[in-house]
Amino acid sequence: MRRCSVEPAREPHRLVYSVAGAWGSLKGNDMRMGFGADSTRGVGVVAVGAAVLLGAVLSATLGGCGSRYVTPGRAADFRALGITESEQAERTGDTIAADMAKRPAANFPATIAAIRVQDRGYRSYSSQGHDVGSFSIVSVHDREKQEDADRSAALPMVREVVALNRLVVGDVQTERDLREAAARVHADMLLLYTIDTKFGVETTVPALGVITLGLFPNDEARVTSTASAALIDTRSGFIYALADATADTKQLANAWTNRDAVDQSRRRAEREAYEGALEEIFAAWKRVAETYAIAGGAG
Repeated sequence: MRRCSVEPAREPHRLVYSVAGAWGSLKGNDMRMGFGADSTRGVGVVAVGAAVLLGAVLSATLGGCGSRYVTPGRAADFRALGITESEQAERTGDTIAADMAKRPAANFPATIAAIRVQDRGYRSYSSQGHDVGSFSIVSVHDREKQEDADRSAALPMVREVVALNRLVVGDVQTERDLREAAARVHADMLLLYTIDTKFGVETTVPALGVITLGLFPNDEARVTSTASAALIDTRSGFIYALADATADTKQLANAWTNRDAVDQSRRRAEREAYEGALEEIFAAWKRVAETYAIAGGAG
């Protein structure tokens, strides 16, 4: 938009005189036209005429600046910003669009298949996983208790809870392969969980072990476990709930019983973490049942 500045006239007295002269001429003409000095009509004509002359003089003085009307600029192009349905679909990508399109499809009361999955080659001090594809499944239920299964089966809108094992699990590359295993036992949902454990041993008083010849427990076994769980729809892959819980344990041990002490701490930490994640799933199940079973789940 063109900008212009208004500068004061170099000879302002001439502008004043011109306007004054115009006013006098117009007033004189008004008197000659027969309008009295006190005539309302005459005053109106004089005022209008003076305004017209003043506007003409000012327009000439300003050189026509501001006489052009500047229209507003154009609106922003939303297509250039990608705010169109076609652009959004293209930028979203097939994978994200497919995940966003997933909807719950489970029947209620639901049968839930549970399985623990670890990284390939998993082994612990007391158990070893069975490799299936890129992952390892753990069939030894040293963290789970019968009371956990009983509480799960007693939840509202749950028909039963079954444990998957390597007899029905084939090659596993993604969670879809595990959902296929759940489908083989006609489970409506898959409860998938894993446990991440980190541990170490620290010496609390270094000289004490030497004095007592290792008989005094001066080493401390420290273990941190995190259990993660996901409740997934077998048919659609829709995720109903996620859970995470962490537990820390410490235990004194001397050099002769170090391995047993670490494993005891590991078992305790993993059990506490598993219980915490399970409690979160139980709490989430109430919302799942109220939202999907009552609102429209088939069954």
